[in-house]
Amino acid sequence: MEPCIFERIGHRALRERIVTAETAASWINDGMTLGLSGFTRAGDAKAVPTALIERAKQQPLKVDVYTGASLGSDIDKLMAEAGIIHKRLPFQADATMRRKINERELLFIDQHLSHTAELVRSDALKPIDYAIVEAVSITEDGLIIPTTSVGNSSIFVEKARQVIIELNMAQPKALYGFHDIYEVGKQGERSPIPLTKVDDRIGMIGIPVDIDKIAGIVITNQMDSPSTIAPPDEETSAIANHLIDFLRKEVAAGRLTERLAPIQAGIGSVANAVLYGLLDSEFYDLEVYSEVLQDSMFDLIDAGKVRFASGCSMTLSESKMKQVYTNLDAYRGKLILRPQEISNHPEIIRRLGLISINTALEADIYGNVNSTHVRGTHMMNGIGGSGDFARHARLTIFVTKSSAEHGAISSIVPFVSHVDHTEHDVDVIITEYGYADLRGLAPVERAPLIIEHCAHPDYRPQLRDYFAEALDRGGHTPHVLEKALLWHIRYEQHGTMREEKYELQRQ
Repeated sequence: MEPCIFERIGHRALRERIVTAETAASWINDGMTLGLSGFTRAGDAKAVPTALIERAKQQPLKVDVYTGASLGSDIDKLMAEAGIIHKRLPFQADATMRRKINERELLFIDQHLSHTAELVRSDALKPIDYAIVEAVSITEDGLIIPTTSVGNSSIFVEKARQVIIELNMAQPKALYGFHDIYEVGKQGERSPIPLTKVDDRIGMIGIPVDIDKIAGIVITNQMDSPSTIAPPDEETSAIANHLIDFLRKEVAAGRLTERLAPIQAGIGSVANAVLYGLLDSEFYDLEVYSEVLQDSMFDLIDAGKVRFASGCSMTLSESKMKQVYTNLDAYRGKLILRPQEISNHPEIIRRLGLISINTALEADIYGNVNSTHVRGTHMMNGIGGSGDFARHARLTIFVTKSSAEHGAISSIVPFVSHVDHTEHDVDVIITEYGYADLRGLAPVERAPLIIEHCAHPDYRPQLRDYFAEALDRGGHTPHVLEKALLWHIRYEQHGTMREEKYELQRQ
């Protein structure tokens, strides 16, 4: 065995437990439950799941899979194709798995990302047989040092019957010291979480583990899958500009300073582009308390715009990965990685007073937001952490392009086809056409604002007529119930949400 491997296994007794991925996979039986490390394609277990997929081609089996969020290295895709998933939670972002979920070939539990650890801790979920977690090293006193994400790894290790560690030699040893692992304890017995500032350290640098539970250590040498986030385009840049305008008005009103408040931004191209908009703004000395630290976050740190960033994972493009991981010491003292139940914890979100920015699939004229289900029935990725932040943030902002499918779908509709975030949790909606500040407005005041400032111009006449007819029906939140979801039905039947008369007027 190479000396450099032993350098990463400080606990000497564990050096005798090195096994192949195939051996580790052979321990997993039909009907078991696995807790896999990984959060948005970062720090995910790679070798053992891959070996299990290969084994299943000869020996079919089904397992339940719990993770932090989506997995990289095509693990979700290959598991779905191999048919080995019985049930999956709490989030995924793979097209093949999405299709299998919507065809009901596998079961999916869409959870708030802060909830999974609580359900595992309270034994409300099926017990975890094996936690399979990626590590950069194991210390002499038996701490597992995670790699580029923490996710749910700490609770999986604590509650699993046995643990398999993937010791990834490709991940930089310099990640040591970037993590802060804090265990909240059982509900009813815990103390307040002692985190009052974004850069507070409240836990340990690694995940404590009962050494007797470690069944094996698999040596790997594979980097994370690079981010697939698209660069900003004209529309996402316009959304970013509207966000900056809104924040400027908050500063002018005295509700914020030019240091703003700690920022959270969801995963995805729109959120990433919105953060890039801060680069050329007057705002400075910013703090971030979020889940995923994307390319834009490191550019903001490099530019001196962000003072400190707290997250759960680092999900980077290939070029940014090379830049960051070969120069990690430049970011030491500027960022920290935490378990997702801490990065997404309502107690912390409310205490710090976050500005929360997440992406919507669609919003309706009263401010309800759908972030998960296409046309109300087909799962996209999952609610992720957006609900954790939306309910508890100082400012809850949802961003979306005003239309999709080359204009055939309006992202602003009379009534969302699935409600993930009610109007009570949504403060601001932003599209490339403008923003609607909904705070302090009754439903009948919100609708005209959303229609005129956020909807695509091609759909505004149609929305105005719907709202006018709804007002004639009366009610606190007026609707024409027989037409409220007709836009979605029209798209399924005719391939567009536009009514024919409005299409003719537009032409």
